[in-house]
Amino acid sequence: MERALGIGGVFLRSRDPRALAHWYSEHLGIPAMVEGESESVWWTDAGATVFAPFPADTDYFGRADQQVMLNYRVASLDAMLVQLRGAGVEVLDRIEELPGIGRFGWAVDPDGNRLELWEPAPDAREAAAGE
Repeated sequence: MERALGIGGVFLRSRDPRALAHWYSEHLGIPAMVEGESESVWWTDAGATVFAPFPADTDYFGRADQQVMLNYRVASLDAMLVQLRGAGVEVLDRIEELPGIGRFGWAVDPDGNRLELWEPAPDAREAAAGE
């Protein structure tokens, strides 16, 4: 059976695609493609990707009309949250830790989309493999 090898792209609707692309580049270091401006491709570091459908009435994503929430792996959740707060980005005042999985924090982009930041636990790969 053929199967997907990974995420090949993330596409977001936006009132101002150019501004949103620049925001993600400036605050998360993601080189975003902007039609007619650049042909950047984001080559990610190898690591886990979680695919998890949620109930239609979840409030985990923030706004009720937000259909998808992107989760970004980061090396240091604390450093990323300090960086985002220092830049005036809306950051939720909560951190969640799941043993063997890692630490999570949340921020909101200029279009009001909640995004999740994940610092994987050092032993996350072993925990996922059941070792």
